[in-house]
Amino acid sequence: MAVNTPPSMARSFWPYFVVTGSLSMGYGSLFTLLAEFRDKLGFSETELGFIVAVGFLAGFVAQVGLARFADRGYVSWLVHGGVFVAILSMLSMAITDEVWQFTAARFFLGAGTGATGPAIRRILITRDPANMGQNLGKMGAFDISGFVLGPVVAGLLAEFINLRAPFLFMAGLYLLIYVWIFRLDLSAGEVVTTRVPVRRLFRIRPLNSGMLAGAAFFTTIGVFETSWAVLLDDLGASTLIIALSISLFALPMIPLAPYGGKKAQQRGPMRVMPFSIMGAVACMFVYGYVEFVWVLIAVSAAHAVFDAFTMPAGQLAIALSAPTEQAAAAQGLYGALGLIIAGIAALATGAIYENWGAEALFTGSSIVMVVALAGAIALGEELMGPDGRSAKEPAPASS
Repeated sequence: MAVNTPPSMARSFWPYFVVTGSLSMGYGSLFTLLAEFRDKLGFSETELGFIVAVGFLAGFVAQVGLARFADRGYVSWLVHGGVFVAILSMLSMAITDEVWQFTAARFFLGAGTGATGPAIRRILITRDPANMGQNLGKMGAFDISGFVLGPVVAGLLAEFINLRAPFLFMAGLYLLIYVWIFRLDLSAGEVVTTRVPVRRLFRIRPLNSGMLAGAAFFTTIGVFETSWAVLLDDLGASTLIIALSISLFALPMIPLAPYGGKKAQQRGPMRVMPFSIMGAVACMFVYGYVEFVWVLIAVSAAHAVFDAFTMPAGQLAIALSAPTEQAAAAQGLYGALGLIIAGIAALATGAIYENWGAEALFTGSSIVMVVALAGAIALGEELMGPDGRSAKEPAPASS
């Protein structure tokens, strides 16, 4: 007999989704302004690349080093501290003209975002475990929405006011968020009294399965984000078409991510991710061999659908595998893995595309994704049944 799933608490979680979506909005807004930094402030391409890379590095450090403190009862400190640091970062960007100051501000923005995300995911996991897949998917949808909306808002403000306006706007928004979160309940389950090293998480077989599946997912992110605009430009697409294609890629993920997370919890993460990741592999392979812009854009729309299932399913796999007392640490580790994998993929992408072309790039990345997925399947039997049960374990009878 089927298990009666309790109703989701997602409606009560929407304030937390707004916090993460707002932080993603500021994180994404910077990418629209890079050309303005070069033209109006005189920053070189190398300096711009360094500013962007430092943000990813800060997120990696924060998720590895700070996420564990959410498991020890410091969720409130991490959320308040992360948003406060983001306010200072945006104000710094609004008043500075120096590369090193922008770099420092970008570092602290990445650190603030990296500290807040795993802490809020712990709230979702511990308060509503029966619907964590759907809730994580909805949080992902808000993250994507913010990341898509941020560049649009920043571009409009910079175009019609000045280059400083986007940073002042984001600082004001973060200030409102900071005041608002004093009204939120930031409790997140039982507090861990003993210190458990994060490295012990790697001893958990199904968690390693989720990490390998995540490696496949983040590989496609690093390759796609680095090469997509260049690929379409080489095929004759205008800047407007390239920008439109990026927005079209993100938009399907907003409504589909919650559904993807719900399905992953109902069927099991490793029942969903092999199909969604292989769908993404097929799309990646096509990118290297098709030379018609609109066909590539159509394929990227299908790719977005597959990623809408993989993204929440990966977070769910980690949530189901990790002990509750290390829920935030595990989410931070997963996010840090994503940043480092995407960063390595991005670094390799430029050299491979320049020297060997699109065919070699997308064929090679497809092979890497398949190998990572094979390892995830080999280790992921416990993640093949509903709610993290083994595929061989029968579902409990309903009361």
